[in-house]
Amino acid sequence: MIRGQKVMLDRDLAKLYGVETKLLKRAVRRNIDRFPPDFLFKLTVEESEILRSHFGTLRHGEHAKYPSFAFTEQGLAMLSSVLRSRRAIEVNILIMRAFVRMRELLYSDKNLALRVEAIEQQLEKQGKSLGQIIQLVTRLMESPERETKGMGFQVVK
Repeated sequence: MIRGQKVMLDRDLAKLYGVETKLLKRAVRRNIDRFPPDFLFKLTVEESEILRSHFGTLRHGEHAKYPSFAFTEQGLAMLSSVLRSRRAIEVNILIMRAFVRMRELLYSDKNLALRVEAIEQQLEKQGKSLGQIIQLVTRLMESPERETKGMGFQVVK
């Protein structure tokens, strides 16, 4: 998640597609008009630093000196039209299926969360009612029993 969007980075996609990152970036730059800002964005220096620190220490040649491209789901779909190899098509199909599955899981989690919340609210209402009943019964049980006089006339001796 970067900037509130689920994305895949250019270096990860390059590994999946079996190409060098610079070749993937070159293909994207040659077709940049296919990638509006909601399909692709370049990470800021700060975002790159956060990612770099997130993945641990630097090793020589492992991290790019230029900010990465971040591809959204739509950008990944467009990437298949830029990279035309058989492997690119296969990988893109797998990635799109993964995004669909993630969306399904998130949707089911939301539904489950809504159901749990509704049940909790219902139990809270029932709990309040039950609490009131328990208080009333407790008060009745604690109240001192009064001696009742018999009904009718009493003979005084």
